[in-house]
Formats: sequence, structure tokens, C-alpha cells
Amino acid sequence: MNAVWPADLSQRPEGFQRVARALAQAGHPQPPVFLEVAARTAQEAAEALGVAVGQIAKSIVFRRLADDAAVLVVTSGDKRVDEHKVAARVGPLARADAQFVKERTGFSIGGVAPVAHRQAPVVLIDRELFRFEVVWAAAGHPNGVFPVTPSQLVALTGAPVEDVVL
Repeated sequence: MNAVWPADLSQRPEGFQRVARALAQAGHPQPPVFLEVAARTAQEAAEALGVAVGQIAKSIVFRRLADDAAVLVVTSGDKRVDEHKVAARVGPLARADAQFVKERTGFSIGGVAPVAHRQAPVVLIDRELFRFEVVWAAAGHPNGVFPVTPSQLVALTGAPVEDVVL
């Protein structure tokens, strides 16, 4: 399938533009979509897209204590991340506040994409996403999303697939 990429992204927010360019450069077959409504939560995104909450690939950011690195966990919108399981894989963690998330990823909470970060985070993909043929991930803005198969998400991020939910 050949995607038609918008020739002029200049009318969209910077984070959305960054994700669109990253997806295009990676050869992702579908461009991001800019929704008419903000989808800051998995529930809001699912409602806007008419899909199951589990099909929303939500991004949760933690702060690794050893080196202050951002740790991004991408999981299904209907699951809760188990911080202990994540810490067992990457080291002790703390919660990341909105300022830390924005500084490290370049995205605001509610629009954190799995790609195109300002600083490359440690990324883990939760295996629960593989329950679905297609999931929807944030595209750098609360109104931005893009469809992706779990396997494509792994390829785009280079992240390992882990069991990191309760």
C-alpha cells in the first residue's frame, strides 16, 4: 500500500510534523492522522477512532534513577504498567513529571509518540499489543495518531517485546 504523505505539514504542530517525517523516512505505509478532537487518554482515543481501548498503544514514560534516562513503555490502553517488571528490566525507576517528559521526548503527555524523540529513550514494547492486528499510537500531539501493527512498532523502535503489565 502506498501512502500519500501531506506535502505541507507546516499547518500542523511541530511534534506531529516530526513524527510524520520520521514515519515517512522509515517507510511506514500509513501517515499519521490529525483528529478533530484531542485524545489525551486511551479511552478518548478509542472513542475518537471507534476501536477497542486495548488497540490504543499508550506511551508511559518513567525516569531511570541510575542515569536520569527516559524509559518509554508502550502498552495496550486497557492494561496497567507494572513498574516492578519494568524496573527488573531497566533498573530502578521514578515517575516522570510533565516537564521531564517534554524535555526528554519533545512531546507533551497525551501525545508521546513511540518515535521521533528529542533524546532517544530506553523503549519497551509490551507483548499485550500483539493481541491486535493493528494498534494506534500517538503521533506527537494529543490530536495525532497513526496506525501500526505491533511488529511494525517493534521495527520502528528497535525495542524488545516484554511482559511489563499487571
